[in-house]
Amino acid sequence: MFDTPSSPQASHSRFLLPVAAFVVVVAGMRAAEPILVPLLIASFLAIVSASPIFWLKDKGIPAPLALFLVILGVLGLGFGFIVLIGTSLDDFSEAIPRYQTRLTEEMGPLLHWIQGLGFQFNEELLLKSIDPGASMRMVGRMLSGLGAILANSFLILLTVIFILLEASSFPKKVHAAFGDPKGTFSQFSKITDAVNNYLAIKTVLSLATGIIVAIWVTILGIDFPVIWGLLAFLLNFIPNLGSIIAAVPPMLLGYIQFGLGRALLVAAGYGLVNVIFGNVVEPKLMGRKLGLSTLVVFLSLVFWGWVWGPVGMLLSVPMTMIVKIALESHPSTRGLSILLDSESSVIKMAKHPETTSTG
Repeated sequence: MFDTPSSPQASHSRFLLPVAAFVVVVAGMRAAEPILVPLLIASFLAIVSASPIFWLKDKGIPAPLALFLVILGVLGLGFGFIVLIGTSLDDFSEAIPRYQTRLTEEMGPLLHWIQGLGFQFNEELLLKSIDPGASMRMVGRMLSGLGAILANSFLILLTVIFILLEASSFPKKVHAAFGDPKGTFSQFSKITDAVNNYLAIKTVLSLATGIIVAIWVTILGIDFPVIWGLLAFLLNFIPNLGSIIAAVPPMLLGYIQFGLGRALLVAAGYGLVNVIFGNVVEPKLMGRKLGLSTLVVFLSLVFWGWVWGPVGMLLSVPMTMIVKIALESHPSTRGLSILLDSESSVIKMAKHPETTSTG
């Protein structure tokens, strides 16, 4: 009458129950996007802001003053982002149709040249299938979505303040409530430190990348250099794919404005910056490169972009990276972390297993 644990019905139940729970959770996250996305942004800001607060406290500055100074800095950066997006986005959105028309016109001679090589295709159908202006519109949608999130800046700021106020007393509360008999909190502290280190270093390097890119495209005379610097800063949080996505729109714009040579110079500048920061500076600062599999990055972008739109795409890889760090910090889950890792990191771990013995 009742299913035995080894029956097919029981096996199906064990499979269907987690799937159903996952579907319910994802549906809930989509419905709660207006609340969850600002809270996640506030959490990331709080994690990044915690290090300067602790550093100021170690220098003898009182905790309230340290918190005030850091919050003042966060306010300044947030106001700067709002001004940059507000002043540049309208002009860029108005220019997108013009750039798209110019790009389509520029594609004509290139397609004729390809046809001259003996390749036959329907030019009109090809231009409809491959929209050269799609990347421009994607940038506009992404910045518009970010601007909409920043409209909740007051809620985000309040959440950051309350998280930082609780940060210093939270360990004492955990010890008082649970006693931490098995060192659970020390493990949690290790994960928090690793995440804090990753986000802080990644934020600084992304900011440097954005500034250098903005200077480079300004020198080359590309329109809207502030937007391309901001895009490079945001997409630098996405390893492997982020730098490619960030480089495509300014390359197309360079091609529209000045021709193929200037577009190649734009690509060379992006490539040089990302090689230096991604392969030299970042691994040196983090101890080793905390890479993610390209497939994992792509699937993460698709999934979180579907759940939360363009902002979800920007948050996807930092969230996946946090999960990877958490899995990597404990021996029982380190195997799952390796499945998320990039091939180069796995090869390096195989050659030097002692580097992963401590997580």
